[in-house]
Order: sequence, then structure tokens, then C-alpha cells
Amino acid sequence: MSQSTPALPEADVYLDDPNREPLELDFAARKGPAIFRWLTVAMEQLIAVILVALIISVSANVIGRSLLNQSLPWADELARMLFIWLVFIGAAAAFARFEHIAVDILVRKLPKRGAYLLYLLQHLIISGLMGIMVWGGYVVMTRSTGRSAILGVPWNLINLSLVLCALFIVAVALWRAWQCVRLIRNPPLTPSSDPDPGAH
Repeated sequence: MSQSTPALPEADVYLDDPNREPLELDFAARKGPAIFRWLTVAMEQLIAVILVALIISVSANVIGRSLLNQSLPWADELARMLFIWLVFIGAAAAFARFEHIAVDILVRKLPKRGAYLLYLLQHLIISGLMGIMVWGGYVVMTRSTGRSAILGVPWNLINLSLVLCALFIVAVALWRAWQCVRLIRNPPLTPSSDPDPGAH
């Protein structure tokens, strides 16, 4: 008599941390500050535009070298600038959606107050590091007056990507830190928080 194979749990069990849900920006349910949700969607649209422009720029240089036997120095310079913006905007949008790589085995095993205390520490550290990057970027921008060699684009336009994206990450991290403080004081009651549901 064959035994039925037990069903495997859904992938969400491994990918989603239930303790993290109150800290997430829910775009479908419109949860979380609207300004963060709007900015995240706008950044994702901008990422798509930059990616298309980057592909066109690199392709133009490849075609110029292979078919015309002539490189396009402006295409190289433009591609570098677009890539810098792409990296920083992508980092900010990924942070808003909790999509950066993380090891969350410890936070999953902690009780709710412990998990939110760890999230609080994490986001305070992130806020501090991003604050240093904002200050460093501001100092660089105040001292930089140069332009790119070929296109003549002010370098401050490139440095601005770091400052703006770091500011966004600081704002989101501080909001999540405040949410953590509230959740530590009043942790949410969920069925999963019952240590032994079968005991009742």
C-alpha cells in the first residue's frame, strides 16, 4: 500500500518573514507612507528608462567598433554615467521592497520583541551609514566644479545620485525604526505567536 508523499510547504514560508510584514511597504494594499510608495514606483520606472538608454549606448559603441571600425567615446562616457545612476537608484528601490540579500535565520527564530529589537538595531545602523554617505556626498559636491571630458556633464550631476538615494534610504530606515519601537512596546498578536496552539 503506497503512502502519499507529504506536500512541500510553499516557497513563501522560506522567503517571507512574518515578523517583517509590519515594516514592509505594501503597494497592493497601499500600506506604509504614500510618499515612499510613490517614490519607489517612480524610481522603478526611471530604472527601466536608464536601462534602455544604457543598452542603446553600449550597442551603439559595439556597432561603431565592429561595423564602422570607429569607437564612440561619448557612448562609453554616457554608459558609465547611466550605470552609476542605475546602481544607486536600484539600491534605493530594492531597499524599499526589502529585496537586498539578508541572512534572516536568527530573526525568524527570535520572539517578536527580540525580532523587532534586531530590526531596530539593523535600521539604526543603516541610517547611520547612509547619513555618513549623505554627508560625504554633500562635501564632494560642494568641492567639485569639474565636468566630464567628452560630454561636458557636471560631475555633481553624477554625485547627486548617491546623495538622493542615500537620503531616501535614511528616510525609509528611520520610518522602519520607528515602527520597530512601536512594535516592541505593543507586539502584534497573531495565531503564530501562540507557543502551543494545541494546548487549548
